[in-house]
Amino acid sequence: MIDNARKDYPGVHMNRFERDFTGEAKLEYGDADFMILEPGAYVLCAVTGEKIPLNQLRYWSSELQEAFKDAQAATKRWLEIHSEPGMQT
Repeated sequence: MIDNARKDYPGVHMNRFERDFTGEAKLEYGDADFMILEPGAYVLCAVTGEKIPLNQLRYWSSELQEAFKDAQAATKRWLEIHSEPGMQT
């Protein structure tokens, strides 16, 4: 009976564990952790635009609310924001 309900209502999930977490997640970044606002499989790097799987997310800015794929991307963004105008990096 449940199987028929699933066929009749595609996209309807019977419980919270059946959701499709394949898209982009929406997160709120804290200083030491993040909170998932909208479930998904990945976030986008603010510098490169690359997909970062949530289980590999290690670098973000709580100040800017942005995610970064690695330390180099995080440093690049930090320098963009905190460098003085006209200063080469």
